[in-house]
Amino acid sequence: MAASAVTRGSDSRAVMTSGAVTCAPVRMSAEDQRAVLLRSVREFPDFPSPGICFRDITPVLKDPAAFSAAIDLFENHLRENFPKIDLIAGLDSRGFLFGPALAQRFGIGFVLIRKKGKLPGPTESVSYSLEYGKAEIEIQTDAVDPGQKVVIIDDLLATGGTMAAACELLAKRNADILICLVLIELTALKGAEKLRPHPVHALLQYD
Repeated sequence: MAASAVTRGSDSRAVMTSGAVTCAPVRMSAEDQRAVLLRSVREFPDFPSPGICFRDITPVLKDPAAFSAAIDLFENHLRENFPKIDLIAGLDSRGFLFGPALAQRFGIGFVLIRKKGKLPGPTESVSYSLEYGKAEIEIQTDAVDPGQKVVIIDDLLATGGTMAAACELLAKRNADILICLVLIELTALKGAEKLRPHPVHALLQYD
C-alpha cells in the first residue's frame, strides 16, 4: 500500500473515507468567527482627521477565513430571522464587497444603490444631508419590484445618513425592507436610531 501524507491546518481535520484520507473543514462557532473579525479589523487613530479612529476592514478582505466568517455570520442571522428574502441591496461602494457573496449563499439577486450619475437608464434618486452639503444616491427603476423583500448591506453604520437614504429610496420603489446589515456599527453616533423602524444588525460594535 502506498503511503499518503495528510496536512492538518488549524481549521481542518482528517477524515477517512473508503480507505482514503481527506481533510474536511471544521466549522467555527459564531463566537470564534467574531473573534477572527475583531483580530482582522485595524485601527488608525487620527485618520482621516484628528480625533477620528478609522476602522480599517481591508485585512478582512485579504484574509479568506475572515471574509468567510463575515459572510457566514450575516447568512446565519438572516436564515434564523427571515424565511424569505428576494434581493440583497448594497450601498456604494463597500456594500458591493459583501452583498454579492451573501446573495450567492441564498441564490438570489444583488442590486446596486449608487452615487448619483453612476447608473445608466431610468433611475430613482434620493438626496440627503451631509455634514457639509448634500449627496444623492440612486437605484435603477427596474432593479426592485413592488413588494419584494430586500436586505440592505454596507460595511459601516456611523451617523446613518446614507443608510437612511437607502431605506427611503427602496420605500419609494415599494420594497419591503427586512433589515439593514453592517460589518461595523459605531454606536456612539446613534445611526441605528435614524433607521427606525427598520432593524439593524452589526457583526461588530464600537463606541
